[in-house]
Amino acid sequence: MSSVAFCTLGCKVNQYETEAMTELFKGAGYVINEFEDISDVYVINTCTVTGTGDKKSRQMIRRAKHTNPDAIVAVVGCYSQVSPEEVAKIDGVNLILGTNDRGRIVELVEQCMSGDGEPVFAVGDIMKTRKYEQLWVTSYDDRTRAYVKIEDGCNEFCSYCIIPYARGPIRSRDVDDIVREVAELAKSGFCEVVLTGIHLASYGKDRGDISLIDAIRAVHDIDGIKRIRLGSLEPRLLTESFVEKISAMPKVCDHFHISLQSGCDDTLKRMNRKYTSEEFYEGVCRLRKHYNNPAITTDIIVGFAGETDSEFEQSLDFVSKVAFSEAHVFPYSIRKGTRAAKLPDQFTGDVKDERAHRMSAVCKALHEEYMDAFIGETVSVLFERETESGIYEGHTTNYIRVNVPSDKDISHEILNVKIKSHSRGVAVGEIV
Repeated sequence: MSSVAFCTLGCKVNQYETEAMTELFKGAGYVINEFEDISDVYVINTCTVTGTGDKKSRQMIRRAKHTNPDAIVAVVGCYSQVSPEEVAKIDGVNLILGTNDRGRIVELVEQCMSGDGEPVFAVGDIMKTRKYEQLWVTSYDDRTRAYVKIEDGCNEFCSYCIIPYARGPIRSRDVDDIVREVAELAKSGFCEVVLTGIHLASYGKDRGDISLIDAIRAVHDIDGIKRIRLGSLEPRLLTESFVEKISAMPKVCDHFHISLQSGCDDTLKRMNRKYTSEEFYEGVCRLRKHYNNPAITTDIIVGFAGETDSEFEQSLDFVSKVAFSEAHVFPYSIRKGTRAAKLPDQFTGDVKDERAHRMSAVCKALHEEYMDAFIGETVSVLFERETESGIYEGHTTNYIRVNVPSDKDISHEILNVKIKSHSRGVAVGEIV
């Protein structure tokens, strides 16, 4: 039997797609190995959001070939979609596949096995793709939480972002297919699902007959599913009507990731973000109106082209005003082919690093304040695994990581826990 190993870089959509490709290889009789093992095939599912993503992708390609020089190395995903010629120049790459036709990966790998040694190039024009590629996932190693991809593509074209060129236009998955997959996952023992997509807020806009609310409601009605998490959202989605509707569905978790990128309106305009800081804040206020202290998390870019000291200070102040529970801070990374790459007043790494340090310090303090608010509170925790002898780890609905001692195996159980303390982003509690 042939063996295959996977390396996944980047977002939750990539994680989902790796799981789907894993099932395809399993169905074809392949043994699934760890990436560090000697395998017949290595699949690197790449990321190209930042230059660091490209670099890591190249590193993992070379690592695979070093582990087994005779292996078939398949490079798939966003990096190979955007820069296929660059990938083709990397020694040892046998298959270059983009962000579509992943359903053919086993066929294409076996074509490489029986071929003349020349790389197989299978990257199409993603900008002309209009049909959602149906991939299926029915199992994960983790039997508590499953990612479910319901949308692909993005039509926003933020000036700094390469992803619309890597993923193409919006394609929404049929609700019936979403329901079938989630129902199968529920039968397999999963009680929590994360609905994800490249631009989740755009779900249904390409069709006109469905919306994100329709997809959420359909999943909410599935027996066995106890928690629904939503992938990254955007402020324009958070109307009073939308927030009222999701708050009326008790399975929807009180954890919302809303991508900010900057708290300064002038910077947002150069980024081609289609909201103002005030509109963002109003969306957060609606969530806090309908949920009791929900987790509001975000992404922030610092050092964007032309970001003056004043603009950065505005962004810092706005982050404090919103009081995010957690934030991922990124120094701006120039992506060739985007409009922002041609903007004047690009910064050196030192400026971006200094601003990232300052922003991260503010976000860390806000995170500590958010965690402090739950000391002494009783919360619902879905336990996932034993991290060390007698210590079990799980997450609250608002995605606080919690550790508790237990003499019995409480994996996959939802239990009430009183929070006693927290340290380094992990709360410690006791079952009540």
